Amino acid sequence: MHENRRKLLKSSSGVALATMVSRVLGLLRVVLEAKVLGGGATATAWQLAFMAPNMLRRLLGEGALGTALVPLLSHSLTEKGPSETRRQLSVIFGFLGGMLALLSVIFAGAAVILEPFVQRDYGRQALLLLPLLMPYAFFICFVGVITSVLNSIKVFFLPALGSLLLNIAIIGVLLMAPGFEGGIQAVLEVLSGTVVLAGAIQFILMLMLLAKYGMFPLMNISVLKNLKVVKDLWKLTLPGLIGASALQFSLIADRLIAYFIGPHAVPALTYTDRIVYLPISVIALALSSVLLANMSQAAAEKDYKELFAILRLGIRLVLYLCVPIAVFAVIFREPILKILYMRGEFDAVALRETSLAALYYCSGIPFFAAVKIILPAYYSRKDMKTPLKISLICIAVNIVLNLLLMKPLAQGGIALATVISAILNIVLLLWLLHRDYRQYELRLKLLGFEMLRSAVAAGILTTFLWYIYPMLPQIKMRHVPLDILPLTISGIIFCFGYLLLTAVTGSPVPRELIKMFKRS
Repeated sequence: MHENRRKLLKSSSGVALATMVSRVLGLLRVVLEAKVLGGGATATAWQLAFMAPNMLRRLLGEGALGTALVPLLSHSLTEKGPSETRRQLSVIFGFLGGMLALLSVIFAGAAVILEPFVQRDYGRQALLLLPLLMPYAFFICFVGVITSVLNSIKVFFLPALGSLLLNIAIIGVLLMAPGFEGGIQAVLEVLSGTVVLAGAIQFILMLMLLAKYGMFPLMNISVLKNLKVVKDLWKLTLPGLIGASALQFSLIADRLIAYFIGPHAVPALTYTDRIVYLPISVIALALSSVLLANMSQAAAEKDYKELFAILRLGIRLVLYLCVPIAVFAVIFREPILKILYMRGEFDAVALRETSLAALYYCSGIPFFAAVKIILPAYYSRKDMKTPLKISLICIAVNIVLNLLLMKPLAQGGIALATVISAILNIVLLLWLLHRDYRQYELRLKLLGFEMLRSAVAAGILTTFLWYIYPMLPQIKMRHVPLDILPLTISGIIFCFGYLLLTAVTGSPVPRELIKMFKRS
C-alpha cells in the first residue's frame, strides 16, 4: 500500500479512538437522559430546544464553513505560508464571531415571541429553554471551525478529544438530578447552563491548541480590513451552506412531523439516532476528516490518481465495518434498546416506539457512513456545487417520502425516508464521479461485490446467533439488564466470526487492518 495511505489509516485510527471515547460518553449521556427525562413530553422539549444550537453547529461549525476551510487553508499554506494564513484566519474569525452573535440573538428573541402562541406544553417548554441554550451555539461553532483549521495542518487527535467535555458535564448533572429541588424544570435549566459553560471551556481549550501549533490568528485592525479571504471562503461555503441549510431544514421537518405524530416520536428518533451515529462517528466521521485533509493535499498537487485511490480505500473500509454493524443492530435492536434505555422513566411504551424507528434507521448505517466518505472527493477539489445540487434533490425526496410514509409507519416512516434518501445521494455522487473521472478507476463493481460479501457473512452469523440467543446464559442481578450477557456473547462471536468469514472468502480488509495495528 502507498505510504501516504498507510499514514492516513494510522491518523484516522487515532481520531477514531478519540471519537469513540467521545461517542461512548455521548451514548452514556443519552442513556441517562432517557432515565431522567423519559421517552415522552419532557424528552421532546429538551431535544427540540437543543436542536437549534446543534443546527448552527452543523451548518457553521462542522458543516459547510468548516468543510470549505480545509482545502482553502491547505492551498494557502502551500502557496503563501503560515503568516499569511494566520492573517486570513483573523478576518474569518472576526466575520464569524459577529455573525454567530447576531444569529444567537435572533433565535433567542424568536423563541420568546413565539412561546405564548404554542398550544402543546412540550412545545412551549422547548421555547422557554432555547434562550438559555443559544450562547452554546456561539462557542461550539467556533470549536468546529478551529477543528477544521487544525485538521488542515494534519492535527487530528487532540481536537477530537474536545467533545468529551460536554458529555462529561451533562453526565454529571444527570447523575445528580434526583437530588435537585424544583423538579424536572430545575433539571432542564441546570442542564442548559451546564451546556453553555462546557462550550465556553471547550472554546478556550481550542484557542490554546491554535496557539500551540502556531496557527493563532494575527489580530489587528489593519488585517481585518482585508475582506478578500472572506469573499473566497464565501464562494466555497455558499453552495455547501445552501445544501447544509436545506439538509437542516429536512432534519427540522423530520422532527416537526414527528412532533405531530405524538409525544413519543421525537425521542424515539433521537434515541435511535444516537445508536446509529455511534459507529458512523467512530468510523466515518473520523475517517472523513483525515480523508478531506489528504485529498485536499492531493488535489493541490494535481495528483488525482492518489486522490481516487484514497477514496476507494475509504469506501471499502467503511462498508466493510458498517454493513455488519447495520445487520446486527437491526436483528438485535430490542435487546440493545433494553440494555441502553429500559430504566427510570423509559417504559415499555417508549421501548416499542423506539424499536419501530430503529428497525428502519439502523439499516441505513452503511449508507449514512458512505456519504461522509464520498463527499471529501468533491470538497477537496473545491467542488461545492455538485453535492449541493444532489443534496437538494435528495432532501426533496426525503420530505415527500416523510409525508407519504408517516401515516402507515409513524416514526418508522420518517426513518425509512431518511435511509432511501441517503441511498439516492450515494448513487448520484458515485455516478457523477464515475462519469467524469472514468480514467481513475473507481471500481464500483468491485466495491459492490465487497459490500454483498459483507452483508452475506453478517446475515449468516446473525441468523445463527438469533437462533441460539434464547439458550445463552443470563445474569439475574439487581440493576443489571437480563440481556447484557447473551448480547455480549453474541457480539463477541459475531465480531470474530465476521472477520474469519470475510478473510476466508478473500476480503483484503482484514489483512490491511492487521497491518495497520501492527505498525501502530
